[in-house]
Amino acid sequence: MSVNETLTTDIFTLNRQVYQRLKFALSIGLRRQIFFAVCDDLHLRNQVATRLHSTLAYPVSQVLYQPSGTEGISTPAYPRLVTLRLNLNDPNPIAQINQWLANYPPPVVGESKDTPGRPLPIPAFQIVGVELLTKQSVAVQRLFLHYLRLSEQYFSTQETTPFLESSLLFWVPRPWLSAIQQSAPKFWQCRTGVFIFAGEPTPTIDNRGYPEHLSSLRSVDLDKIDKSVLDESITSTELIDKAIEDFKFIEDDDFLEQTSENIEDNVQPASVTSTNNNVIPKLSSFLHISDELVSLIKATLNPNIPEDVDGNLQIKQLLWEIEQLKIQQVSGEEVAAAYHNLGNLYRSRIEQGQSSLENLMVAIISYQESVSYDDTSPQLPDTLNDLGTLYWMLYRTPGSSDEGQTYIQQGIEFYQLAIKLISPDSQPEIYARVQNNLATAYGDLARFSHPVENWQEAVTAYNEALRYRTEDIDPLKYAACQNNLGTAYWHLGQYSQPVEHLQKAIAAYNLALAYYKPKDEPIKYGMIQNNIGTAYWNLSQYEKPLENLQLAVDLYREALKYRTPNNIPTGCAATRNNLGTAYWHIANLPQVTKEIRQNFLQLCIKTYEETLKLADSLSQNSLSFDLLATQNNLALAQYQLVTDPSFKGDKKILSQHLEASLDNHLQALNGVVKNTEAYHTTFNHIIKVIRTFHNELGIQGQNLALSKVPSHLIPEILPKL
Repeated sequence: MSVNETLTTDIFTLNRQVYQRLKFALSIGLRRQIFFAVCDDLHLRNQVATRLHSTLAYPVSQVLYQPSGTEGISTPAYPRLVTLRLNLNDPNPIAQINQWLANYPPPVVGESKDTPGRPLPIPAFQIVGVELLTKQSVAVQRLFLHYLRLSEQYFSTQETTPFLESSLLFWVPRPWLSAIQQSAPKFWQCRTGVFIFAGEPTPTIDNRGYPEHLSSLRSVDLDKIDKSVLDESITSTELIDKAIEDFKFIEDDDFLEQTSENIEDNVQPASVTSTNNNVIPKLSSFLHISDELVSLIKATLNPNIPEDVDGNLQIKQLLWEIEQLKIQQVSGEEVAAAYHNLGNLYRSRIEQGQSSLENLMVAIISYQESVSYDDTSPQLPDTLNDLGTLYWMLYRTPGSSDEGQTYIQQGIEFYQLAIKLISPDSQPEIYARVQNNLATAYGDLARFSHPVENWQEAVTAYNEALRYRTEDIDPLKYAACQNNLGTAYWHLGQYSQPVEHLQKAIAAYNLALAYYKPKDEPIKYGMIQNNIGTAYWNLSQYEKPLENLQLAVDLYREALKYRTPNNIPTGCAATRNNLGTAYWHIANLPQVTKEIRQNFLQLCIKTYEETLKLADSLSQNSLSFDLLATQNNLALAQYQLVTDPSFKGDKKILSQHLEASLDNHLQALNGVVKNTEAYHTTFNHIIKVIRTFHNELGIQGQNLALSKVPSHLIPEILPKL
């Protein structure tokens, strides 16, 4: 690694830590706080500010408020964080905030005949665009500093204003931070925290009319945590066990379903279809639509793509319609319908594969606004289900690792709210769909915390879905849900009552398998056969090892008839890897004969070799198993074959297998991180193989082994021989 690479890594780590501290400071909801975020790199500033907005602006508890002791819901979509661009014509941030609050006062929730209700909290505000003052006249720059000095009274006294009930975050470059310190010292003294991001200064460009490159947010990856290729806690025996493939849900529309309605039929901005494009003002002219939504929409419109022209026009028409409806102060139902149409437009984009962060956020905010204006719509359960799915998709968006748990939890809350509004007897289809989605979300949440509780919740939700999703109504969706239930039981079995839960997993998989015919659904049929095989392999560790392992082998072989290198190469490689592991475990059962042990070790070696050959032609990122673990497993099997007392081969065959074992261990060592337990375990296996060369083939054999070892390892190996 070069010095430059080290420096880049250090800056990345530092910025990630600063981001986490800033996000925490804003999320805890303290009042009357002034924060400064210092960033000279405008691209990084845009990315971090957008990430903060996508994470903090609309937590579900503020979007859908559930009054205690009531059956109904009140649904004001009201942000917890608002992003405002400084008005360069009158750079008074306090006035801008007050104007925003005047346009969007906090809704009152929980109101009833007996209680007056309460307003939702005042949001926090982040101010961007201060750097653009550099291009303005000195008079405008001084005016901005003058406004800050005037606002000192709000923070240096106990005067109560709505603004003081929230936090304020200023994004500034270093020169403007210095100017504020010198020219508005009392305002500066009122600060609560300063968060400094490292980065190269960006030339100041007035980009008010253009998107802020929000689509490059993924490149920030502030929350990515690098992991070593092999689990650092791996032991010599676990090198074989580790290679079992992770389970997969059936990858079809049922995995997380959308509503059953035709989206295009729902998009009906009838009142604007005849609007001339020249009549529609620029996006910056919409005063009654939140800046956050307009800013995100700007980032999704690309005028350079001819196919998007009609879609972009339709989006602008809908925004114009919403603006006009708000000006005319029409009923909430009409405004809600317009926002819902906007959400549908973006949902359609997402369904076509355009699932960028910006498209997801526009759809989410649009639906939330729709719900806030009309919480009695018959479409409400479908909308809440869609919101749950959109948040689940945010979790799946690259670069959202740290917010992933929050996104899933938000999705779960929306699914639960939808379920409360659905009568399962009269609406069995949507009830089963939402329960299925809720179960899937709980399964993802289990990856973050409380796996036993969350997998149990997943099992409960899948079983509830199956009460109303029967094989008679929709056999394929029934089968998909049974497969997912089997996977949930399998995961639950890794933590508690393994025999009971694994047996239930096998039963669920078999119920699913009955509805997938190999001729019609070869890929899904092969996948479920693989899953049943893995459940039997797992069960063999607790009861009837030989019988269950033989069942696993038979199932893996059956799966490989349909998971071929041509139609699903990654699945084929995974099942081959599982089959090799099952062969190895049979070979090591104490009750098998010497001949059977040798036979299964040879089958294990052949299968692992086929696995690696196929995997070499694939991207390592596409594999669901640890390729380096498989390399080590193959080396262990080759070593065991010739060191087992039952081995009958001559010295030439022994040398060939020892050489192959050494080569595979060396390749695995080259891929693992040095000074980890995985590295030391593999290194010790290399020492063991070289000693066996000496013991079985003498000094000539040891020299042959050492000739294969990279020169930089020799000084470390020789003292251990």
